[in-house]
Amino acid sequence: MKQKQKTRARRGSILIIVLVVVAILALSGYTFSELMLMHYESTIYSGRQVQSRALVSSGADAARWFLTQNDEVRTDLGGIYDNPAVFQAQLIAPDTDPRYMGTFSVLAPSLDSYGTAAGIRYGFEDESARLNLNFLLLADQFQENGGRTLLMALPGMTEEIADAILDWLDEDDDAREFGIEYDYYESLEPPYTPTNGPFRSVEELLLVRGVTPDLMFGMDTNRNGLLDAHETAGGMAGQAAPTGDPALGDTSRGWSPYLTLFGAEKNYNSLGFPRVMLNQADLELLYNELLTAVDEEWANFIVAYRLYGPYEGEEEGESAGGSPPDTTAQPNTEIGQVLELIGKKVQLPGDERTVLASPFPAELLAMNLYLPNLLDNCTVVTTPVIPGRININQAPSALIAGIPGMDEELFNAIIDNRITNPEEALENPNMGFETWLLTEGYLFNEEGEPDIARMQQLTPFMCGAGDVHRAQIIGYYQGGGAASRAEVVIDNTGLTPSIVFWRDLTHLGRGFTLEILGINLSGQIGQTY
Repeated sequence: MKQKQKTRARRGSILIIVLVVVAILALSGYTFSELMLMHYESTIYSGRQVQSRALVSSGADAARWFLTQNDEVRTDLGGIYDNPAVFQAQLIAPDTDPRYMGTFSVLAPSLDSYGTAAGIRYGFEDESARLNLNFLLLADQFQENGGRTLLMALPGMTEEIADAILDWLDEDDDAREFGIEYDYYESLEPPYTPTNGPFRSVEELLLVRGVTPDLMFGMDTNRNGLLDAHETAGGMAGQAAPTGDPALGDTSRGWSPYLTLFGAEKNYNSLGFPRVMLNQADLELLYNELLTAVDEEWANFIVAYRLYGPYEGEEEGESAGGSPPDTTAQPNTEIGQVLELIGKKVQLPGDERTVLASPFPAELLAMNLYLPNLLDNCTVVTTPVIPGRININQAPSALIAGIPGMDEELFNAIIDNRITNPEEALENPNMGFETWLLTEGYLFNEEGEPDIARMQQLTPFMCGAGDVHRAQIIGYYQGGGAASRAEVVIDNTGLTPSIVFWRDLTHLGRGFTLEILGINLSGQIGQTY
């Protein structure tokens, strides 16, 4: 009897052990399955993350392709400023499941009338709407302390920091009035030496005395150009930071949206040909080039001006159309600016002492007609690229207020009357040049005449548009998940657009909601490209 009881107990124990082993094996199998599933999902996610980076590259290539098109084609396709049809939710990698369709969007800050970020648009930001740090010393050549004046426009800038930045840039070791030179930096722990040369990145400013991360980047920690709810207590997602007086500048994003190393314009006309260099020594070559770009009267007068300079007498003058110049003679006059030709006269040598009237009268109605053509085809700049000038149509109001020679009346005229979207400005060719301030009647001298002299003072610091463009490109899946983001600068001043700056922002997150980025369920790959 006892033997039977022992046998039954042993059998019961074995059953319990078997159940425990089966449970352990089941849990192990489940754990293994979960682990394999996690590895599978991780592999899928990693693959999609890699593909999302490729989507960003596709977006950059598509953006470069779009910029290769001429102005007419780009305008017909919707332009580069705000064009959701081309730059929002472009499908590149199709999938049977709409959630896994690979897509890219190209975004830039939307601007209010003060040039302050106020949301998002689909297109490019003009790099000339920023202050080119490496242009600051050149500004000093045009006006005393011109570089400091430009820097003082930045919100929170001080004279001490401004001069320290200029001392970092210039080649000498002489400290400016409020500046500092290498002795200060050599005394730090650890010590370092200022470059005494051009900045290699905007972030290099953090090495300059007084420049802090808060000044550089503000509250926009994910660098998406917006003040998101998590970046400020009580903030509203998708809105720019309040600043009180918007004319003082948007301080929420710090200095980074105000600064660049790349702003520039190409010195070519609207047809893509080099502008005629008016100060070239070979007058025969100059004359022939002028005849291909402008009419004969203009060409005759410009070459005569180079030969004999301006005439200051009272004689009215006659048209230069019937007075071809002597292109074998040596020029005696250089033209400082194209605007210098306006309202001038030239006296020819000889017995008759003929006086030629300028085909460029200083009258508003006439200037509206000839000035866009003159500026489009003629230049005194010898280089194919003009760097550093500020686009007054798109720049933040703070930068415009800091342009040397700017006053409150002119500042208000710019803010109230500029057309930010370049496609909308095409109806008035004057809006493509900084001289719309003159042709639209916002610059008059004390005699009530167009103030050509003041326009000449302002011209070295301002332009109507640039040819270098910035955008954020996001590669993403329409169901969420893996995404990549990059900030890209594309230089379109050469024969073909080239990427001159690429910053990977993926580590800061996608930066934008799917609602902003857009969903494209059409299944049509590359709707425009």
